[in-house]
Amino acid sequence: MKIITVNVNGIRSAAQKGLLPWLSAQDADVVCLQETKAQEHQLDPALHHLPTHQAYFFDAQKKGYSGVALFLKHPPLRVTRGLGWPGMDAEGRYIRADYEKLSVISLYLPSGSSGPERQAHKFSFMGRFMPVLRALRAEKREFVLCGDWNIAHQAIDLKNWRSNQKNSGFLPEERAWMDQLLGAEGWVDAFRVVDPAADQYTWWSNRGQAWAKNVGWRIDYHIVTPGLRAAIQRAAIYKDQRFSDHAPLTIEYDFELL
Repeated sequence: MKIITVNVNGIRSAAQKGLLPWLSAQDADVVCLQETKAQEHQLDPALHHLPTHQAYFFDAQKKGYSGVALFLKHPPLRVTRGLGWPGMDAEGRYIRADYEKLSVISLYLPSGSSGPERQAHKFSFMGRFMPVLRALRAEKREFVLCGDWNIAHQAIDLKNWRSNQKNSGFLPEERAWMDQLLGAEGWVDAFRVVDPAADQYTWWSNRGQAWAKNVGWRIDYHIVTPGLRAAIQRAAIYKDQRFSDHAPLTIEYDFELL
């Protein structure tokens, strides 16, 4: 089972940079997109699906903002859009596809980098989302939560960690939340199961020479239920082409989706 996640920073922009041919060549079972920045009716027909995949979108109400999507090779049993939180769901941050034994979620956590108000919004989301994560564990099925979590967990997960300890995305409260998620709550950071190396990033600022110098952050994850830990086979961050300011993260699992 192959699953890809990528924050596209605008699906139309990423498509112009060659995203769709690359995705088609990967032949993944599931593709999780975040920050589509478009409403479905605005998209050209070619962006509604890959030749071998059906697309499911959950758009933000605000045009040109946020939004998540799933491109699915195999028809799901059901697709659920949103968390039932009107204010949060208006931003299009959560879409879930269920198969018989496994569910895949495309998730886009809020960013707090624009100021205190948005950081408070992010903390609110995190506080409300942890009980959701516990409820998912209680469903007694396997989950893969893919997406841009907008948090670098540990010092190894960003280049300049010392100078970013007071910045959104690496605040002590955010890292403690990830500690809880991957500790007491029992979820697993799939990438780190198979790749413990430093300098593995998925996002680079457009400022300065961040990309050229690999001054990045690892904020895109596959977070999985512990039952999938032994199934994680390999992980890859694709950097040969740039579709957005994030790189696609692909993880392969020894697991039968159907």
